[in-house]
Amino acid sequence: MTKQEKVDFTIKTLQELYPRIPVPLDHKDPYTLLIAVLMSAQSTDVRVNQITPLLFERADNPYAMIKLSVEEIRDIIRPVGLSPMKSKGIYELSHILINKHNGEVPQTFEELEELPAVGHKTAGVVLSQAFGIPAFPVDTHIHRLMYRWGFSNGKNVTQTEKDAKRLFPKELWNDLHLQIIWYGREYSPARGWDLEKDIITKTIGRKTVINEYLKKNKASIK
Repeated sequence: MTKQEKVDFTIKTLQELYPRIPVPLDHKDPYTLLIAVLMSAQSTDVRVNQITPLLFERADNPYAMIKLSVEEIRDIIRPVGLSPMKSKGIYELSHILINKHNGEVPQTFEELEELPAVGHKTAGVVLSQAFGIPAFPVDTHIHRLMYRWGFSNGKNVTQTEKDAKRLFPKELWNDLHLQIIWYGREYSPARGWDLEKDIITKTIGRKTVINEYLKKNKASIK
């Protein structure tokens, strides 16, 4: 297969598996998505979805959020981890949204990345999922799969994002971002990976990755 044929096969398989793509983090508008994505750093979507209702019951917009203290926010979100940093970020960015953006979440990378505790990946998720603006935020699943499929060298997430944007059509970026995440979780995890169930890697994957998998599993069968 040529590189383009591999890309086409990947897109076709993902579209067949995930014609409707659920957004992993529960939210009702750009602000609640921004807060949920910020909270998800080094946590799980499941855990975040358990905690956000407790926070949003108290404050689901920046005006209500700044009425809470950093300590109150921290106590609510403690189970997601890194709560001192995240609570400070949530409180401070809510102030900035009110003072600089009329309480609205901005719609550019530059403005989002100026907000406390908001990095490039968080900004990309908000732009793509809240506003439908093409972006390709790279998480651990996308980084792993782009390497397994031979689409990127695995050097760093910045390079992986560049390669994804170069290989995939721009109009599919937002869908593919989510489709690859779901595929990684269900068929190509970091641990407990079963190549037989991972049709994409099995069909078009990097030869060294496949050979290493077969070698390891041959050893474990003995």
